[in-house]
Amino acid sequence: MVEYGSTTTFAGKKEKRNPPTVIFGIPLGEISYLDYQPNSKLKVPQSDLLVFFRQMAVMMKSGVPLAQALELLAENMTNKQFGSNIYDISKKLGGGEELSSCLGYYPRIFTPIMIGLIEAGEAGGILSQVLERLASLIEAKSKIKGQITGALIYPVLILVLAISVSLGLLIFIVPKFETMFSDMGADLPAITSFMLALSRIVTSWAFALIAPLSLFIGFYLFKISYATPTGRRFFDNLTLKTPLFGDLILKSELASMSDTLSTLINSGISIVEAIERCINASSNEIIRIALRRSISLITQGQELSKSLETSKVMPRLLISMIRIGEETGALSFMVENLANFYKREVDESVSVLTKAMEPAVIFVIAAIVGTIVVSLYLPMFSLIQNMGT
Repeated sequence: MVEYGSTTTFAGKKEKRNPPTVIFGIPLGEISYLDYQPNSKLKVPQSDLLVFFRQMAVMMKSGVPLAQALELLAENMTNKQFGSNIYDISKKLGGGEELSSCLGYYPRIFTPIMIGLIEAGEAGGILSQVLERLASLIEAKSKIKGQITGALIYPVLILVLAISVSLGLLIFIVPKFETMFSDMGADLPAITSFMLALSRIVTSWAFALIAPLSLFIGFYLFKISYATPTGRRFFDNLTLKTPLFGDLILKSELASMSDTLSTLINSGISIVEAIERCINASSNEIIRIALRRSISLITQGQELSKSLETSKVMPRLLISMIRIGEETGALSFMVENLANFYKREVDESVSVLTKAMEPAVIFVIAAIVGTIVVSLYLPMFSLIQNMGT
């Protein structure tokens, strides 16, 4: 059984203090977790959760009672608001509640997967191992999320840079050439006329009003549409089919799903409940639909591998590996290997994509600038030829 202990060890220190003065959002003076009230709506960065679970696992292995371990964590957390919540959990724990039920008071910090794993750890007497596994799971998910974010930000930056360069040339450079061409009475090629017309549109007041308004309306409509089941399914399916990035996003989802599933199975959670937890953890509606369908088929008596075959999104490799795991009685081992495989695939895909984007930046900017420059200098070449004849 888990030794929870009590909260009396540091009772002399737990006196509420006057909060520090805050000027322009910057607190003056020493800040303590005692300066804050527990906040059930608080959201905590994954890095803080990683530290929380890692240190708690270490202290439990060292024989520190859980309530005292939580108090120590509350004192030493850099995020003092989170520290206030941890101290509140330690008080509830000292009052006789179990850790899993104490964490349930803060659903925006501790997800159902975390609470479910801790419940299983408490029941099986392996809480320290579960806490360590949770820390590894959070670390792996944070790494994958960071890789995907980095890979997706790169093309967005290219797009922003390309639009900025284009607008800069069309607003500040092209109008000067239009005045010069008008004074010279030159015959303008089609590409030059198009570029001048585009410059007039971009420098007009109508464009300055309509462009931001259109972006706002487009974003608003996307947000409303994505909030509906049909819209979410459409956009998530479109994301998976996007060239280059779709395959990367699918691999990251499969890596996260496999990692979560192996952790839950190793902790003694049933396969149906484990898949339900994976549904809550997934951020893609197409993956969620496939997992929901698999739960329905499993409850009807089918195996996991057979239930996943009905989905078009699940790769054959994943289904085959799960089938082998079921036949050999080593399902958790196979799913863990799948998680490691897809993590390596994500690493390689991000590396290849980043390297491919580097020349793409040069090509895109060069194409935009080159097109505008050529369109502006073509009439001048024509005038020089006419002067020569």
